[in-house]
Amino acid sequence: MSRRWAAAVDANQSEIVAGLRKAGASVEPLHSVGAGCPDLLVGYRGKNWLMEVKDVSKAPSKKKLNERQVEWHAGWKGQVATVETSGAALAIIGAIGLHLAGTINGNERKA
Repeated sequence: MSRRWAAAVDANQSEIVAGLRKAGASVEPLHSVGAGCPDLLVGYRGKNWLMEVKDVSKAPSKKKLNERQVEWHAGWKGQVATVETSGAALAIIGAIGLHLAGTINGNERKA
């Protein structure tokens, strides 16, 4: 028998979704799919992106992909990205330049 846990939503997911939608992207939350599937399906300018959201406020050890996510990402034959900020998500879809997306640890730069 397969066990199903409640789908957890990272605290910053709503902010990332809002930023993507403000830029004109369509966003479909997928976090309830489970089994390692990424949190968001994003459509922008005729292309689709899959994004796994990690909470920038958590310790690095808490932001790692879990075992199911690692397996899913490794087996996926298309694009998938991990994001911590709306800036990173916007850079991935090409809505802003990478230089505006923030630093690697997710702290957004001040304009």
